[in-house]
Amino acid sequence: MKKDIDFGTVEGIAVAVAKATEAVADQPAWNVYLLNYNNFPVENVLVASKGYGIMDGEEVKTSVLRHMFERVEAKSFVQVEPIDPAIFHINNEYWVSYYIGRQIYDKRFVFVPDSIVEENLIEIGMLQTQGVLHS
Repeated sequence: MKKDIDFGTVEGIAVAVAKATEAVADQPAWNVYLLNYNNFPVENVLVASKGYGIMDGEEVKTSVLRHMFERVEAKSFVQVEPIDPAIFHINNEYWVSYYIGRQIYDKRFVFVPDSIVEENLIEIGMLQTQGVLHS
């Protein structure tokens, strides 16, 4: 059972929502990235994404998307998915699970409503662009 599994403490892994270098219809495009700041790779990475919350007084839920990455190298990143700014007003959750050797690690990263805004953008050196970083 899940309660019997020893999930290690997640360190050196982050999720970022960042502006893409290309624009779509004169509007900035946005992508979600998984960043590995560790000095070692992580393997069998599973990222489950979903959005949920209240928009215009109505409950909203997006589809759950699952992304698998065989390996994320040390000091590198992978693009998880594009994200539509229309859902920045709801919770955007990324549940990340991965292995280091035989040890499994698991963490939920949640961008709360309206946290992905210009005022919260920082320079993310690994991506060489601005975005909102959650670690």
